[in-house]
Amino acid sequence: MEINWDVFIVILVVVLSARLGSAGDIVHIDNVAPKRPGCSNNFVLVKVPTWIEGLEDNEYVGVGARFGPTLESKEKHASHTKLALADPPHCCSKPRNKLTGEVILVHRGNCSFTVKANVAEEAGASAILIINNQTELFKMVCESDADVNIKIPAVMLPQDAGSRLEKYITNNTMVSVALYSPKRPAVDIAEVFLWLMAVGTILCASYWSAWTAREVAIEQEKLLKDASEEFLQVGAAGSSGFVDINTTSAILFVVIASCFLVMLYKLMSFWFVEVLVVLFCIGGVEGLQTCLGALLACFRWFRRYAESFIKVPFFGAVSHLTLAVCPFCITFAVVWAVYRRISFAWIGQDILGIALIITVLQIVRVPNLKVGTVLLGCAFLYDIFWVFVSKWWFHESVMIVVARGDKSGEDGIPMLLKIPRMFDPWGGYSVIGFGDIILPGLVVAFSLRYDWMTKKSLRAGYFVWAMTAYGLGTLITLGKKRGDLTTLWTRGEPERPCPHVQLQPLEQKE
Repeated sequence: MEINWDVFIVILVVVLSARLGSAGDIVHIDNVAPKRPGCSNNFVLVKVPTWIEGLEDNEYVGVGARFGPTLESKEKHASHTKLALADPPHCCSKPRNKLTGEVILVHRGNCSFTVKANVAEEAGASAILIINNQTELFKMVCESDADVNIKIPAVMLPQDAGSRLEKYITNNTMVSVALYSPKRPAVDIAEVFLWLMAVGTILCASYWSAWTAREVAIEQEKLLKDASEEFLQVGAAGSSGFVDINTTSAILFVVIASCFLVMLYKLMSFWFVEVLVVLFCIGGVEGLQTCLGALLACFRWFRRYAESFIKVPFFGAVSHLTLAVCPFCITFAVVWAVYRRISFAWIGQDILGIALIITVLQIVRVPNLKVGTVLLGCAFLYDIFWVFVSKWWFHESVMIVVARGDKSGEDGIPMLLKIPRMFDPWGGYSVIGFGDIILPGLVVAFSLRYDWMTKKSLRAGYFVWAMTAYGLGTLITLGKKRGDLTTLWTRGEPERPCPHVQLQPLEQKE
């Protein structure tokens, strides 16, 4: 039994192409939680650096409340203030200890957040840190009848961070903190490099796909001229290496990806992420060995090894060159999987991801513009579904589960291309999902194949317009104007008449 690895990659990427981004901003805009004067803040992540006996220690991340004043955005403007432990710890009544401008550390529970903040303010605290009863961070909202004329900031800390600070204070250790919420820059240079990486991936994949299609067409024309009986056999063999998407496949993509998205939200756990990592490594190995094999085959020293094959049980015919590069590819993927949590592991992830995307765009093909339109339309519907599901999930849970510093994609789902943010005070990564590259890339690759098959120049063809527009609007308009829309929409390639058949004009009868 032989496995069709091309089809396997297609199924794998349909799953991996789901939009798997993590929460991506330090501001969580919530229009569900009630707002009123004095209670209208957005839920922002807050940095809480600490000093133990005057020495800088850990920096924690909390979340600001709906009420209270806004925090400083720059660290240099945030004052170092001594931290005091509330007594009683829940701060639902006036503290026994005297406060003179300290930041008070309290436990969650027994009374509302606004009551705690009002009690702390009346006792003389300059701010209040509330320790949550779990590792996630809860949205601190206002009750309908609460006094929200609060002049001190309120920040919630995760349970482990609060317990650590409480332990220091209990042991009579002096602890001081600062509270500030730095703003994220509108554009980071990492996003420019990420855009270049995505565009470059589509360009490489498109030219490889067009070159392969042209080579197959040239071979078919030679067989036609020679009137070879092997034409049908060669044609069938050549098409077996590709997977053409049809309208049904495009619709199924939305259904499968949507189901996978819901499953992802419901089953997100350590083992589920590990399964995704394994699937990504399998696809990355296949993509890397395909790209390396094709690159090395361009050199005459390796060409004969690429053209000689050996029968491998369970895998079928495999070239000697593929067997040679496969151990390196497997080792590369395994090393990345083992060390994927280190700071520079994103390089290996991007290499595997780009190789996988290029291979998919080489194997999977849009046969005509109609299917491309349906595919992008279905992808648009899926994006809408993703937005609704993500909003529903966060509003239902009323948790800010990424309040550990917004390090999106740092240690989680690998089906992303990512680059570290360079000038962002929050750090983290700029990311782009595979689906945002593969889906428009299929249409761009189709346009370049069509241009090469019809021998159109860059100026007269559709590739530049498709690449620039990253969509179909300009492509459809130009096709209608030039009279090629029917061929683009249905066939997807020009007709190649047999040179042995000469059509004779019909003679008119007198």
